[in-house]
Amino acid sequence: MQRHAAIVTGGRQGIGRGIAYALAEAGFDIVLIDLVDDAATRQTLDGIARRGVRSRFIAFDIADVAQSAAICDQAFAAFGRIDVLVNNAGVQVADRSADVLHTTLASFDRLMDINLRGTFFLTQAVAKRMVTVQPEGFRAIVTISSSNALHAKTNGAEYCLSKSALSMMNKIFALQLAPNDIACYEVQPGLIKTDMNASVHDKYEPLVHAGLSPVRRWGTADDVAAVVATLATGKLPFVTGEVLHVDGGIHIPKSPFESPFVKQQLG
Repeated sequence: MQRHAAIVTGGRQGIGRGIAYALAEAGFDIVLIDLVDDAATRQTLDGIARRGVRSRFIAFDIADVAQSAAICDQAFAAFGRIDVLVNNAGVQVADRSADVLHTTLASFDRLMDINLRGTFFLTQAVAKRMVTVQPEGFRAIVTISSSNALHAKTNGAEYCLSKSALSMMNKIFALQLAPNDIACYEVQPGLIKTDMNASVHDKYEPLVHAGLSPVRRWGTADDVAAVVATLATGKLPFVTGEVLHVDGGIHIPKSPFESPFVKQQLG
């Protein structure tokens, strides 16, 4: 029996690597898409191989939307099928100190080109190909956004905007693809400790332990990967267009008086 296959964008390290490993352990062959084939990429591909499945690497900048259809063709050709697309590739703002009054055009365009525009058109290309293929089991598109899709903040506004737009993208594709038995999910990670946010580890460490989220620890790539693998393997077959929060409960609407920082001030 032929194994299922998945595309993981931004898969060479961090959350993407965790997702690739979890899907490999679930029996998926992996098409890994990222910017460069470097030592980190080799490490991820070796890790996939140790899990007993096949992998292919495609070097691609998802912001180059003119190539999205061609990259989609390469991904399908790697193993003759694609059952799951995981949209994980994305970038943070270069200047985390810049508030919305100082957001630059260059930063805004970079975030939108990669996080939103690139993700949208690669998803479109894969979805168009998926609907032409007779399904051989469960199929899904999983988009990794962020808790910043839900929580407004003045610093890094363009990041919040790009991620909130992905939330709507997930719902739109869910409506379009449900008749083709393709489920669509959004996963919103909270504070996940990765190389991408290494510059703020020291800043956030005391906040995490003080109760920034109800579960008082950093999230890990494995936390996100476990949810993605659950979705990709069809464990929630009657769910589509939904968001799953992997954030230790930070998304829960609560009274301002429940904030540990407010409680500390009130004594």
